[in-house]
Amino acid sequence: MTEITHRFVRSGSGLRMHVAEAGEGPLVLLLHGFPECWYSWRHQLTALADAGFHAVAPDQRGYARTGGPAEAGRYSILHLAGDAVGLIDALGADRAVVAGHDWGAPVAWAVAQMRPDKVRGVAGISVPHRPRSSGPPVEAMRRLFGEGFYMVRFQQPDVPEAELGRDPAATFRRMFYGVSGDGPASPMIAPEGGGLLDVLPEPEKLPRWLTDDDIATYVEEYAGSGFTGPVNWYRNLDRNWELTAAWHRAPIGPPALYIAGDRDIVAVGARAAIDSMTDFVPNLRDTVWLSGCGHWTQQERPAEVNEALLAFLRSL
Repeated sequence: MTEITHRFVRSGSGLRMHVAEAGEGPLVLLLHGFPECWYSWRHQLTALADAGFHAVAPDQRGYARTGGPAEAGRYSILHLAGDAVGLIDALGADRAVVAGHDWGAPVAWAVAQMRPDKVRGVAGISVPHRPRSSGPPVEAMRRLFGEGFYMVRFQQPDVPEAELGRDPAATFRRMFYGVSGDGPASPMIAPEGGGLLDVLPEPEKLPRWLTDDDIATYVEEYAGSGFTGPVNWYRNLDRNWELTAAWHRAPIGPPALYIAGDRDIVAVGARAAIDSMTDFVPNLRDTVWLSGCGHWTQQERPAEVNEALLAFLRSL
């Protein structure tokens, strides 16, 4: 059985990053989302390695064993894309295929847009590429969804991480179940006077793709650094809009793949952007929809995600 190994690598950005890796061959960088870590790619690391690739899943800035700086301003998209580009160099590769899920997808799209010379191909899972909007996003989301919407709520100091960190096992159970293909597809809007976890029910039993051992692993991985770093990504949404003016509506040139579940609240809500993605991602090779799959795509449907990723990799 292919072994997943672990080490720390100093990215060219200066951040000491924990990576999980397997295999040898062309580099495939796997970027996780929120609230995840390298472990969300456990099924892909071995499958890609067995197919002849060097699969690497870092804990991104602020997460798990990597941790990160205390200042919220050091979690901008330029920092995150810089970490990924620096990691490609630190791993001894000239270029990589960069795949990202959830928050990892915008990072992957940004790397492909800003540094196409480093990218053989890009795969976005759940979150499509969205061209830069005409104005800062947080106020727009506040008008559409209210103060309770999780991205708006995460702008508050201290409150979100305190709620998420109070009982990490319950947080992971509720979040992974609540917006999965097995859950109620919560809109992630906290009720007035309540918290985000109030709209994410405790599952009577875990879905078959998620075990008690998986939950325990996430709790252990988060024990050192907690939730502040991950939430800081959201605290840079408006700043990201300011910092990316130079790439306003710039196309993404490398070959691309998009994968999503048809029960993923993120993908369902972004259907217009997905349908028009070739306007800004002209080399989009394929869009793969997974029936009955929710937000945690590569964990819920590992075999189908592996098949789609490998077909894309072999086409490059």
